Amino acid sequence: MSLPAFLLAVLLISATPGPAMALVFRRAALRGWRASVPTVLGLELGIYVWALAAGAGLAALVAASEVAYLVLRVVGAAVLLYLGGRALRAAWRDRTALPPEVPARAAGRRGWWTAFGEGLLVQLANPKAAVFMLAFYPQFVPADGPVFATTALLALLQVTVETGLYLGLAAAVARAGTWFRRPRVRRRLEAASGTVLVALGLRVAVSSR
Repeated sequence: MSLPAFLLAVLLISATPGPAMALVFRRAALRGWRASVPTVLGLELGIYVWALAAGAGLAALVAASEVAYLVLRVVGAAVLLYLGGRALRAAWRDRTALPPEVPARAAGRRGWWTAFGEGLLVQLANPKAAVFMLAFYPQFVPADGPVFATTALLALLQVTVETGLYLGLAAAVARAGTWFRRPRVRRRLEAASGTVLVALGLRVAVSSR
């Protein structure tokens, strides 16, 4: 097992634009850094669950089963389309943006769990995550070693690295939060992020293995 190679691969994967990055960016821009934390934690828990599933052999079953893969693909596409549609609807609402301090105050316990659940669901309903974990981790897990334990440790390392990167991204984006929450900028951001999420949802819906 080459730990430097694993870390480099994780860094490159984390920096690749996708649903996770789009969710974190939108949340941090419109709600601030603190409100983006549960989204990041939900995303990373989903990644960890899939990694453990790969170590236990469950991801292989999902990848091999046409029915399971199709169900996850449909659910994953529906989640992304819902989130994208909600952002697009918000973009065209005829109302002004909230003051910068309101989102931070409004993010109570219910808002925390909603953001956490969105992140978790986006990852768990992503069939590509199962296939990716199945192809990625065996390259770094010794065949004659404890597969599940090694996978769990590597996944914990990946989650730690990705959490730091995403929270760093959220902090950078949140610095410009006042600008992002201007009415005109907010509408454009909602429209852009909604379009990206819808496009990703359509890609998941029509993609094959």
